[in-house]
Amino acid sequence: MKLLGIGSRINHPTYGFGVVTNVDSNQYWVTFQEMGLETIPLDDDLEIIEAVNQEVDSVSFYEIESSLRKILKKWSDVSEIVPIADKFKGGKLVIEPADTNLTSKEIPIDTFFHKIVMVRDRIRVMEQKINASKNLDEQEKIDLQQYITRIYGSLTTFNVLFKVKSHTFVGAKSK
Repeated sequence: MKLLGIGSRINHPTYGFGVVTNVDSNQYWVTFQEMGLETIPLDDDLEIIEAVNQEVDSVSFYEIESSLRKILKKWSDVSEIVPIADKFKGGKLVIEPADTNLTSKEIPIDTFFHKIVMVRDRIRVMEQKINASKNLDEQEKIDLQQYITRIYGSLTTFNVLFKVKSHTFVGAKSK
């Protein structure tokens, strides 16, 4: 299938007349005369009024950037900046013993959060080293990976502290 280039004019059965303004690997962005900007699948039923035949890069910069971030995050030993949820900024964690004769312990929640992120990052590095190991067979790697998944699951309690969902711990997913 040849992709339509930017500037191609089309007639869509639902949206009417429009001009292709962007293309990626899944869809066209089309500005329609009556409906405004809509996205439609590449294989959608449409009438081509005038095709602009230009080389179309079907991967957007956003897709490239997202892929690079995932690769760097997976294989890099560099810690990313992980923001704490706004509601906890500047807060404190108070640990109170049941015995009222003992003193409680207060920790700035930002310090506690930083330590949780360091634990997460070190588990990720361990996971990478296990996966890259030449000394472990595949079954041993799978077994160790399952332990790591359970560790992540045990740490999901702390997900409330993370500002961005993609930074949180993910344990085994239920089926």
